Amino acid sequence: MATILIVSGSPSPTAPTGVLLDHVRALLPGHEVHTLTVRDLPTVALLSGDLLDACVRHAMELVDRADGIVVASPVYRAAYSGLVQSFLNLLGKTALAGKVVLPVANGGTQGHLVAIEYALRPLLTARGATDVVTGHFVPDAEIHAELATAVGQELTAAVRQFTVAVTEHRGLATAS
Repeated sequence: MATILIVSGSPSPTAPTGVLLDHVRALLPGHEVHTLTVRDLPTVALLSGDLLDACVRHAMELVDRADGIVVASPVYRAAYSGLVQSFLNLLGKTALAGKVVLPVANGGTQGHLVAIEYALRPLLTARGATDVVTGHFVPDAEIHAELATAVGQELTAAVRQFTVAVTEHRGLATAS
């Protein structure tokens, strides 16, 4: 059983990103899944980079223990949310090394799709991620339509690819 951390950049539980993550979480049976909701971290500690704050320290421990990390963000103006940026800024340059990472994003139009490859992926690799599986973008309209069949199947396939990579990576790590 792998340990998966879901990092949520959702501004609220009922926002499209929060609803999307409920669906992703349901696709991870058999794994120990933790959710880190960035909006719940103390604002001053998050923005000032206070690594001594107990909540921030706990968040860093969750990252350290995870075999795989799902980073989810709404897309605004072709970029990830400030919540995701603020959290990832707290991480050291090698914090994501040795972890499989799945970027997931949602936004108003297909034009926001580029945010995963051109904005979020570079931020993840700057934090040491070398095993970033193909990210997945879901238009907000599909989330509100309860993940229409084709979009739901594509998301399921992306999460499956992620879990296979996590399992393989974890198997290699234990064999070493």
